[in-house]
Amino acid sequence: MAWGYLGAFFVVSAIGCAIGFKKPVYFLSVGYGLSVGLLGITYLVTILAGGLSWNAVTVIQCFLLMAYGARLAGFLIAREMKNQNYRKVLEDVRKADSNGKPVPFGGKLAIWIGAAVLYIMQTCPIFFRAYNGLGQDVVLPAVGAAISLAGLLIETLADKQKSEQKRKNPDMVAMEGLFRMVRCPNYFGEVLFWTGVFVGGLNALQGIGQWVMAVLGFVIILMVMVNGAQRLDKRQEARYGDQPIYRAYADHTPILLPLLPIYHIGRYR
Repeated sequence: MAWGYLGAFFVVSAIGCAIGFKKPVYFLSVGYGLSVGLLGITYLVTILAGGLSWNAVTVIQCFLLMAYGARLAGFLIAREMKNQNYRKVLEDVRKADSNGKPVPFGGKLAIWIGAAVLYIMQTCPIFFRAYNGLGQDVVLPAVGAAISLAGLLIETLADKQKSEQKRKNPDMVAMEGLFRMVRCPNYFGEVLFWTGVFVGGLNALQGIGQWVMAVLGFVIILMVMVNGAQRLDKRQEARYGDQPIYRAYADHTPILLPLLPIYHIGRYR
């Protein structure tokens, strides 16, 4: 199952998320973006230089990975550098996850390896299409690329709108623009992006190993997004739950998927 390729990809992915040894939260944030972006570059070079089967859509999919990674890593670094409140949120999350204790080296090592493997699983449908000699197929990869592009644009716009609204009113959640349709549009965009990657490779995966990798990667990132929405819901309930304007918004706006009437993941009042 292309173990030689996968071993090389693991090294690339691990290099990208090694920044987590500076701050463990970076394994799953800045390092996440860096790893995905580097994997996009590596897939493209490997496919083109290795004589694997590809077409213009394959190139677009690789560039979408690069754009996703660069946007995410750049946005998170810039937000942490400029926003003192965000740095406090990161610190609070770190303390909550570790009970206020430093993460031991063994724990960091386990997270690092697990994260590096996960990012390969999430992105592998793009590579497996080329590796299996199905790179000339256009329709399904194009559909997947369109879904991923829509997700990337939604994430970008949501982060921009949230930053603008928080500058104007730092003491209230963002409720305008995309936030009128869903409380976590950035997470929704993330779900769309990886749905596009998965869908684009559905008719290209061969063998149990490839299917397990792709399905696990997709399911895990969905679980991460649900967990992220739940954690955000909990923090917002604790901070804004007694405010009528927040109560009216949160109780009538879907939390993760537009039009799906799920307003809270767990209740915290």
